[in-house]
Amino acid sequence: MNISKKILENELFLPYFRYIFRAFIFDEENFMKKYIKWIVVAIVALLAVFYFAKKKGEKEELVTSKVQTGHIKQMVTASGVINPLSTVTIGTQVSGTIKEIYVDYNSEVKEGELLALIDPDVFEATVAQREAALEIAKAQVQVQENDIIYYQKTLNRIKKLKDSKYSTDKELESAQRNYDNAVAQLALQKAQVKQAEASLKSAETELKYTKITSPVDGIVISKSVEVGQTVAASFSTPELFSVAEDLTKMEIEASVVEADISKVAVGQKVFFNVDSFPNDTFLGEVKQVRNEAITTSNVVTYSVIIGIDNSDLKLKPGMTANVEIVAAEKDDALLVPNAALRFYMDENARYQEKGIWILNKGTPERINITEGISDDNNTEIISDKIKAGDTVIVSKKSAEKEGKARLRMPR
Repeated sequence: MNISKKILENELFLPYFRYIFRAFIFDEENFMKKYIKWIVVAIVALLAVFYFAKKKGEKEELVTSKVQTGHIKQMVTASGVINPLSTVTIGTQVSGTIKEIYVDYNSEVKEGELLALIDPDVFEATVAQREAALEIAKAQVQVQENDIIYYQKTLNRIKKLKDSKYSTDKELESAQRNYDNAVAQLALQKAQVKQAEASLKSAETELKYTKITSPVDGIVISKSVEVGQTVAASFSTPELFSVAEDLTKMEIEASVVEADISKVAVGQKVFFNVDSFPNDTFLGEVKQVRNEAITTSNVVTYSVIIGIDNSDLKLKPGMTANVEIVAAEKDDALLVPNAALRFYMDENARYQEKGIWILNKGTPERINITEGISDDNNTEIISDKIKAGDTVIVSKKSAEKEGKARLRMPR
């Protein structure tokens, strides 16, 4: 029976309606002034009765999904920069003007190969001076050794004359002093020879440093100097070249946030791509998880080193890599949509244990579960009370809302 008809036929409301009707017919002006507020209240009350009666009769529907078994991967996403395994920075230990450069960007070099030459003229002149100084020192040693022989003979002769009473004590003392001084002077001259040798070696080393050579086999990836440029080796060695040892084996230094770092371990498989090859997916492997925390704008991250194979040389140093680390994966896992773990039959209810709602013979029932690994869509659940094919509740909606949603759907 119609709700409005029920209200009109109700004996409790009829006398009031009759009274209001007569007052409106026979004294309309006074009626409007006296009863306008009550009329508004009555209209609001009627609308409320209609609304709640309709709400009570509205049917609530549950959105459900089937529990499935399948393969699931838990991924940790990050970004990082591709670098060679080892990059050697080559500088100079002497100051001077660059006279020659023998390599350019991307040049392949061997260990000991000449890369550049600093003008050696000044250093060659210094070596020549030190060589001359060494020869002088050696000659002085030879002179001093001859003096020692002379003073030795003189001393021996005076000793014989002294024994024969033909020489005085003063002459003997003088001869002995000359001999001792000559021996001491020889030691001094020999020390000066060593000093001259060290100075020569230093000059020769500096001359050798005018030849800038590669310490490793590799490829020149940067060059910071040109012919005619003056380089100054003061407190820090100026950087002239950077040589990457082997571009076929490279690494990614990825930054992983602290919330995900516990899921990352050495040996895990990695997928990544770069902007230069958006349709290609490259493979790698976690080689190191560093313990040093890096804080940037109050965000804590940790560096994860990923080894990659670059045999085809497609990847270049400095490229940005978008990384997905396979933190865990499992076959034949029991899977439910992630929304099922966020669903509550009563929004105000809270539970101590994790659980999901299933339909048991058409009746909602909450089952406690243990969460396994998860991805963007599904989560593995562990429970001996749930099996594949069970109906899990994902959300709920009213028939009225569903109808409105359908009206808004484009055709």
